[in-house]
Formats: sequence, C-alpha cells, structure tokens
Amino acid sequence: MGNENEICLPENARRELKEGEHYSPIITAERGVVEVTVRSIVFGLCMAVLFSGAAAYIALKLGQGIETAIPIAILAIGCSALLARKSTLIENVNILSIGATSGIIVGGSVFTMPAIYILGIENLSSFFQIFVVPLFGAVLGVLFLIPFRRYFVADMHGKLPFPEATATAEVLVTGERGGKQAKVLAYAMAIGAVFDFLGPSMHAWAESFTTAMIGGLSAVTHRVKAVFSLNTSAAICGLGYLIGVRYAAIIVAGSLMSWFVLVPLFAHLGNYIAGPITEGAEPLSQMPAEDIFYNYARYVGIGGIFAAGLISILKMSSVIMKAFRQAFGEIFRHRAQTREKTTTTRVDRDMNITTVFGMIFGVAVLLWFYFRFVVLGNQANPTTLSIVAIAITLVIAFLFAAVSAWAIAMISVTPISGMTLRTLIVTAVLFSQLGLRGPTGMLATLLVGGVVCTALSMTGTLVTEFKIAYWLGATPRTIQWSNILAAAVSSVTVTAVIILLAKVYGFAPSLHHPTPMPAPQPNAMAAVLSSLMGGGKAPWFLYGIGVVFAVIVEMVGVSGLAFALGMYLPMELNSPILVGAIVAWLVKKSSTDESISKARHDRGLLIASGLIAGGAIIGVVAALLKFFEDKYRTLLIPDFNNVGSAGNWLGLVVFVLLCVYIYWDAHREAREA
Repeated sequence: MGNENEICLPENARRELKEGEHYSPIITAERGVVEVTVRSIVFGLCMAVLFSGAAAYIALKLGQGIETAIPIAILAIGCSALLARKSTLIENVNILSIGATSGIIVGGSVFTMPAIYILGIENLSSFFQIFVVPLFGAVLGVLFLIPFRRYFVADMHGKLPFPEATATAEVLVTGERGGKQAKVLAYAMAIGAVFDFLGPSMHAWAESFTTAMIGGLSAVTHRVKAVFSLNTSAAICGLGYLIGVRYAAIIVAGSLMSWFVLVPLFAHLGNYIAGPITEGAEPLSQMPAEDIFYNYARYVGIGGIFAAGLISILKMSSVIMKAFRQAFGEIFRHRAQTREKTTTTRVDRDMNITTVFGMIFGVAVLLWFYFRFVVLGNQANPTTLSIVAIAITLVIAFLFAAVSAWAIAMISVTPISGMTLRTLIVTAVLFSQLGLRGPTGMLATLLVGGVVCTALSMTGTLVTEFKIAYWLGATPRTIQWSNILAAAVSSVTVTAVIILLAKVYGFAPSLHHPTPMPAPQPNAMAAVLSSLMGGGKAPWFLYGIGVVFAVIVEMVGVSGLAFALGMYLPMELNSPILVGAIVAWLVKKSSTDESISKARHDRGLLIASGLIAGGAIIGVVAALLKFFEDKYRTLLIPDFNNVGSAGNWLGLVVFVLLCVYIYWDAHREAREA
C-alpha cells in the first residue's frame, strides 16, 4: 500500500509517541480547508432525522442500538462524489458529527422514556417532557467531556485502541483516497454485509453458536448450567481485530467468571433453596443458565462496573483536578479569548471554557425549574426534592462521563443501561427516604435516569468523534457545537417515534396491545422502579459482590472496568471479540520482517473496518425491511430458520472460515514500498 500515500493516516497514528515526538494530523492546523458548510449542516441534519427514527425502532424492537457513524460516513462520501464539488475530508467529519447524534439520543431516550407508558403514568407526561430529557442530557454530555478531550485523544494516544474511531477514520480516509485500499475496503464491506444478512437477518445459520445445542453436553448445560456462546457476526469479529488481545482477553475473563463460575454456583445453591430468591422470579433450580445470568450474575457485573468506575475516577483524579485548574484559570484570567486565539491552534481549540461552565449552570437552572414547578410542584417539599434531583443528575453524569468515554475508547461498548439502572436505584432510594413515592416518584426518577443515560451516551460517542478529529485534523469546537445543534433535532424525532410506537404497538401487554414491542431495557427499568417505589428491595448483596470483584481485579493490576464489562455483557458478544483479536495477533506475528508484518496488519485493519461497516449498513437495511414487513404484513426477507443443531454448527463453521479468510487476505500483502 506504500504507493498510495497522498492521503493516509500518519505512521504514528495508532502507536504511542516516543519522547519528544508529536502527532500531526492529515489536515494540519495551518491549512485552510472547508469544514462547516451549508451542505454539511443540511446533509448532517437529514442523516440525524433518518437514523434517529430507524435506530429508535430497532432499539425498541430488538433491544439493541445500531451503528450510525459508519453508514453516515459512507453516505457522506457517496453523495459527495455525485456533486460538482467533492466534500473535503473534515467537511465529512462535520456531517458525521451532526448525523451521529441520532444514535446518541436513541441510546439515552428509548432505554428509559418508554417506561413511562409501561408504568401507566403517561397521563403525568407530555411530548415536551420526553423531548427535554434527551436534549438536556446530550448537552450536558458534550459539556462534561470537553475538559477530558485532550486526555483521551492526546495524553492517551496509542494507549487505547479506539476500535470504532479506527474503523470510521479508515472509511473516511480510504473513501477520500480511493485506489487499491478503497477496493480492499469495498469488497470487505460487501463480504460483511452479505455475511451478516445471511446470518442474523435470513437465519441461514444460527446467529450465535452455543454449547446448549450440543446433545453430548446436556449434563453440563442442564445440571451444571455452564454454557459457552459465540456470536457469528462479521461486524463483531472485525471489532475484535481492532481491539487487540489484551483488552479482549480481560473482557472474556469477565464473561468466564459470570458464565462458568457465578451461574453454576447460583444453580448449585438452587438445589438447596426451594423458593425463589428474587421477588417474582422462578426458583433457581428451575431457571436455565440464561435466566440465572440475567437475574443474578449480571447484577454482580453492574456492581463491578459501578466500583470500577469509581476506581477509574480516583485514578483520573489528577486529570480531573488539572482540567478544573485550567478551566477556572481560564475563567479568571484577563483576555482569555485573545490569548486562546494566539496560543491554541485550530485542531486543539475547544469551546470557550467560560461558555462551557455558563451552559452547565444554565442547563442546571432550567432542569431545577422544570422539576420544581412542573414535575414536583404538588409535593410537600418540592424545593428539596428538586435540589436532590439536580445534584444526582449532575454528579453522576459528570463522574461517569469519563468512564463511558473510556469504555468506548477501549472496546466500543459502554454499559449505559447498567449505569442508568444504578442511577435509577440510587435516585429511587433517596427519593423514598424523602417521602417521594408512587407515580410522581417514578416519573421524577425516570427523568433523572433519562438525562444521565443520554449524557453517558453522548460522552461515549463524542470521544470517538474527538479521536477522529484528532487523527484527521478537524476542529474540536466545531464538533462540539454540531452535536449540540443536532441534539435538538434528534430529540424531536426520537420523541415522536416513541409516542407513535406507544400508541400503535405499545411497550407492555394490554387489552389494546396484546403483542407489544419487546422494549427490554425500558421494561427492566420499569420493573426496578415499581419494585423500589412499591416497597421492594434492590439486589444490594449482588452489587456488593461485584464491588469486591472489581477491587480484587484492580489490585492484581488488571482493568476492573474491562473485567466488569465482561461480567455484565452476554458472553456471545465478548467471545468473538477475542477470536478477532487473536487473528490480528497472528497476522502481526506472520513474518519476522517487521515491515511485512506491519503491512499485513494494516491491510487487516482495512478488512476489519470493512466488515464492521458492511455489518452496520446491512443492520440498518434489514431493520427497515423488517419495519415494512410488520407494517404491510408482507415478506421481504426470506427466513431459512436454520437455527437448530445444524444451523448451530454451521454458524461456527462459517465464522471460523471468515477468520481464516481475514488472516489469508491480510497475509497477501507484500512488503511496503
């Protein structure tokens, strides 16, 4: 690939910098390049509206979000090619920044707000109420991450893999450059799209291989309750290639702890406990392994995430204090703006820190007025309750902003639902102690959780955009304002979709909606709230075990957050990440000649990025097709329904063949020029 060096990421883009070495982006600070245009704003807002609706439907239907950044990047490049003037590289970054807020708003809003309908308290709510929650949360997420931007993108350069940012940057740069690398990316995208369409969409084979389908392991599955599973998605395999072996191994170690230690342990204890442990649940002895994981082991993971997050905050305390010192120093220093223009280059320029603190204060005041006079106005102590609500919102959102960003920078997955669940529990307990219960208490708690959830969703996605900007040479300030602008548009779209789906399909079984949308996260949030506000108890013991796990893991020098993430996330999502990482390791070790190994690994990065992009695009397409299938009662995607024993083994075989293909194709790369 050495001849195609007109536009490419610098050699030191993904490795740690040596002593005295500096990173210079593709578009340097001195070059005058078109960045913000009417075209980029209009196209970005169109993408935000389109993907907000699609992502909201998918999240409520399937319980998972969709990757929006990569499809938007590809659409930006494709549409640019049809216009008289081709968009600049960082103009496409601005389109991406505006459009990708769709996934941010969806991740924060649809995981919480539909619980209003599930709990039957929609008479206390309105369009405006559901709209302001993700809007304020997104704005806070942008503002809270700004002080940490330099730490994540510059201070930690080469130390965190940033897999999603890597894939998106490769798409943007390769699309700009064209040539041989564009061909590699294009056919890898095609392979990823076809592979994930045949598997997850058409069920030509099982989407996840599981030992539970192997008859010879029946005793292990049903008595011991130890089950191994592996998602066969090309996109997740590609993600593993970008993450690397170290973090992937830690994550899978967490999964092994949950599925091969905790789940069998709980199952064994169930033999001596006749009744259910958790209120409303089945006895442990009657639960399959999956139910034990979701009802017990997963809560241990949530406790671990919470503790590991606090430990991460303590470790980053020096960074936090440094950011505060710099921030307050800027505020009280004379002529701060003049000095910023003369000492800060374009590629390192954030929003003015005075503006940041002013906007945080403004959002806090607006939220307080909203809680005090709209949500809690009929309570006996509305002022105190409103202060508590704002304090919880600001403290948790700020503390876990860096944790969410770190998780995305490490593995492109952030435990938003787990952290939001903990926020709801803490808020509900505090409100209950202050006498706030019942429907109003549930609504107020949900609103706090919704703002926090959206803020954490924003910080996770925004750190990816910051890294892309750092690599390519976009202006951080532009990205920050673009996200705030698009948050308003996406919030309107997502709110409209939630209300529409609530009326048409519903989110919980009822007389009018006998077959509602699954909405798994909102149902989980509603169950927790109805339990706590109705006198139930949170699983504090399980959370406590998770805290102990996180502390022990940190004491032995392993990332507690990565380990806890593995405990919390299903094994089927973690195991293929490790497989993909092992493929990358083998490619790196495929030659004793360092230049050949690097060339092969770089080609593998393109292939992995293509698989992720293809899987993301086909996920959106398949979701839209399924939407029209439901709407018009017709069949658009053939279903082979090969999900039995044969499909289970076939899924494993084709996944292994895909890994072999990645290694073989990367291995074809010759020595760099």
